[in-house]
Amino acid sequence: MTRIVSRSFPFRTAEMLRQQGVHPVLARLYAARGLSAIDELSSELGALIPPAGLLHVDQAAVFLADAIDARKKLVIVADYDCDGATACAVALRGLRALGARVDYIVPNRFEYGYGLTPEIVALTVREKQPDVIITVDNGIASVDGVAEANRLGIEVVVTDHHLPGSVLPDARVIVNPNQPACGFPSKHLAGVGVMFYVLLALRAEMRRRGVFDAQNQPRLDALLDLVALGTVADVVRLDANNRILVAQGLKRMRSGRMHAGIAALFRAAGREARRASPFDLGFALGPRLNAAGRLADMSLGIECLTTDDEGRAWAIAQQLDAINRERRDIEAGMQDTALLMLDSFEPSNRTTISVFDDGWHQGVIGIVASRLKDKFYRPTITFAPGGEGLIKGSGRSINGFHLRDALDLVSKRAPDVIQKFGGHAMAAGLTIRAEAFDNFAAAFESVGREWLSEPQLERVIETDGALEDAYFTPQFIELLDGQVWGQGFAPPVFCDEFRVLTQRILKERHLKLTLEKAGRRYDAIWFGHAEDLPERARIAYRLDANEYNGAVRVQLLVEHAEPA
Repeated sequence: MTRIVSRSFPFRTAEMLRQQGVHPVLARLYAARGLSAIDELSSELGALIPPAGLLHVDQAAVFLADAIDARKKLVIVADYDCDGATACAVALRGLRALGARVDYIVPNRFEYGYGLTPEIVALTVREKQPDVIITVDNGIASVDGVAEANRLGIEVVVTDHHLPGSVLPDARVIVNPNQPACGFPSKHLAGVGVMFYVLLALRAEMRRRGVFDAQNQPRLDALLDLVALGTVADVVRLDANNRILVAQGLKRMRSGRMHAGIAALFRAAGREARRASPFDLGFALGPRLNAAGRLADMSLGIECLTTDDEGRAWAIAQQLDAINRERRDIEAGMQDTALLMLDSFEPSNRTTISVFDDGWHQGVIGIVASRLKDKFYRPTITFAPGGEGLIKGSGRSINGFHLRDALDLVSKRAPDVIQKFGGHAMAAGLTIRAEAFDNFAAAFESVGREWLSEPQLERVIETDGALEDAYFTPQFIELLDGQVWGQGFAPPVFCDEFRVLTQRILKERHLKLTLEKAGRRYDAIWFGHAEDLPERARIAYRLDANEYNGAVRVQLLVEHAEPA
């Protein structure tokens, strides 16, 4: 069941923003998203929260400055998703610019799993002979791996943003806005954002030591295209601080001042960097990088982001595009299998979904979980074979159901079922024995029944209400597109009543519509839906500028429709 609701907003706040020069529609959009002052809209770097507020960042800066001075070999241990790849690229480029001897390793996720494990420490020592290991986008849960590095005389700097467990690793320094006692105002930095902050603090420390001055110090703002990509692709909340990082990265892309790999990924995705948007980063560039970590080796993605050779970057971007097409084919087959399994699934009788197939690909289960969650609006975990009698699961959740906490409760109630788990509120991963699948599914469903009420299991499309006829223009769409929308700062969705003039099905999957409102006609498309609409419909939609033969026309992208 899906219902459309309108976001409420404090009228006085919207009016105050409008009086301060904000466009009247934007004023109510911002007010509905919790903004109360015009300074929260700043996208200038000077408005960033200073690094000093990040617990232990100054310690990390002193330690790394000493390590660089002593010519120690630093090795980055990266994660295999887009946030991990961009964080690794930011670390490599930033540390090299600051004079470090630095290399990296990104372990194969299927062989070594997630985080800095003792096996990954052994691999890093064997292949890279590090003096110092720096984790990016991982490490906060790597208690055993850090202990193994310490035993071997290797010091570890953990940079991460994931939620910690009850025990922290015994690292030389931990920088993570979510660790206990860290008062950093933005808890939503992505892994790449944390690493960027470490570099800012390190550069300041090297200025204090006289290594650089304000004139000859490296320009770390050149890394912001990478920071923006990782931040959007990791679907972290775009609070005021993250919006600055993303806005600055997009500004560089639009002006052509981006790294060769970013430019090549835009080209491979058929997108124009001069009109770069968060949507491009999340749905075009991010998936192409993620595909490498899902099906192949993320070192390919990291090389794309670290090479300055445009020809090499383009060759890798084409490879990543091919891997992404393969990922889509695998995903489509897995989704068909899952839907067959769930053919008799009755959402009214279940609060969760757990599915396993021994032919599924471990690297794609997270996307399939996301698709099933979207279709049935239930917390969903999909499992694939993990070798040695184990199966690995990847989960996606709905609002109000903290997935990692749910897995924690399952592990406490059924201690023999889950081997290991980790993650966030909305996404998590776990490993169980294959024969424990039914027990896990039952225990997970039990938590769902306790935690989720009927209203929470109803999909709600939040909209910004009706849009005045005067704003159905390319100029207004351009104004909207100039803002940074995303997770936690939802893109505008409007809702109006329309007359349905024509409707036809495209490619057996999408509904192409001509709609009429107040005597004006609009093209519209509802992706992934082929059911006919009645003559009058209440439609939730996003505005889109459709460019064809040099002419720009307003198009509506339908989010949901129901009889008026």
